Amino acid sequence: AAFDAAAVDYLLKPIDPERLVRCIARLRERLAETETSPALDQLALRLQGLLGQTQAPDRLRFIRAGVGNTVKMIPIEQVIYFDASDKYVCVFTAEGEALIRTPQRELLAGLDPKQFWQIHRGTIVNVESIASAERDEAGRIRLSLHGREERLPVSRQFAHLFRQM
Repeated sequence: AAFDAAAVDYLLKPIDPERLVRCIARLRERLAETETSPALDQLALRLQGLLGQTQAPDRLRFIRAGVGNTVKMIPIEQVIYFDASDKYVCVFTAEGEALIRTPQRELLAGLDPKQFWQIHRGTIVNVESIASAERDEAGRIRLSLHGREERLPVSRQFAHLFRQM
């Protein structure tokens, strides 16, 4: 339908940077073929500016969690792990736990992937909080954490994160 409306190209979310570059190249080709108007020149300049932006996306620095009648500000460095269930995500720290309403997908997008790893469908762990990873007789991996007594299971999908180098 987009091409029926004379679209030059289209992008799907999440936007792949390589795909965006190809889209802009097509736009430039189309602009070179026709006489440009001031509005098209402005669009081309704006697209060039967007291409020049190579900043990392904004990362979360604090988690806002409701605890009773107050909102607790938890620095992201204090988070040991997140565990999602239903509509809520539970934030675990050395001091305790709190519920947030941020969906896990949105939360994962705001976390630094070098600092937080998803280890199960609903579990995201702070890498700096991992004390050890142990494999049982069946080959399943469980994580021991600094500051928490529970041991977190790692699903097969994410087990590659804990293979020896």
